[in-house]
Amino acid sequence: MIELLNDLVAEVEHHLDAELDLTALAARHGSTEYHARRMFSSLAGMPFSEYVRRRRMTLAAAEVVAGEPLLEIAVRHGYSSVEAFGRAFRSVHGVSHGRVRTDGGPLRSQSQLRFRLTVEGNTPMDATIIDLPAQRLIGHAARVPLLHRGPNPAIAGHLAGIPAEEHARLKALSNARPAGLLQVSADVDPDAAEGSELTYLHGVAVGADTAVPEDLDAIELPAGSWVLFRTEGEHPAALQEAYAASATEWFPSTAWRLREGPSIVSIVEHNADFTRATCELWFPIERS
Repeated sequence: MIELLNDLVAEVEHHLDAELDLTALAARHGSTEYHARRMFSSLAGMPFSEYVRRRRMTLAAAEVVAGEPLLEIAVRHGYSSVEAFGRAFRSVHGVSHGRVRTDGGPLRSQSQLRFRLTVEGNTPMDATIIDLPAQRLIGHAARVPLLHRGPNPAIAGHLAGIPAEEHARLKALSNARPAGLLQVSADVDPDAAEGSELTYLHGVAVGADTAVPEDLDAIELPAGSWVLFRTEGEHPAALQEAYAASATEWFPSTAWRLREGPSIVSIVEHNADFTRATCELWFPIERS
């Protein structure tokens, strides 16, 4: 995985004026574009597309200062017009290319990334590989923004709108693993960009042949392998740390990769004010 990401960074430098075939590059490393994008975002702290944009604008800034024609600069870095280039330039540097050409700055640079795997071994991860048959997740779904840290107000608002008796009804419908009430994040942007939309479902897992009540939403899950991480501690901090550690520690050191599908959280137990909890975090996986 680390070799793939560094190869990806090198290819970005050679294709700053064109689209990179990330699917083909990942395939050469025995991986997939979906897994590469998810791991890049987790380890770099930014989506792959954002890194490419920052690198393009870092190099373009020097050309703007040097006085090269703006249209030539725009086309060289993959933009069809000076207007489109100007919007991207301002979004990265915070100022227009006109001001930079006049004043020489201010400029924000994005250095070329280098990925390294540091093995510390001081944070053991309780991971279990489980094969599950085809099934479905049913419950109440809503589109919400992705937040990497802290409580998500959109999810809190969605849950607040579900009547208390509905939780008991859903729990009674559960007849498959993961057991009990579930927090499901589906349709996540492969870049996992902060603020991008995802589908959040509050519900349960049921067998593939279980009828879905008309008032509930459903997400179909094909048969496949899953990795289960068990977390304990402050909530949601311990859970969010497990998300990050899966990318920085577990996936780079195993023969598994993410496959497309939802991530699932099962709350096993929690204290009265929900500040501490024991959770199960599930990811769909496949062999590399």
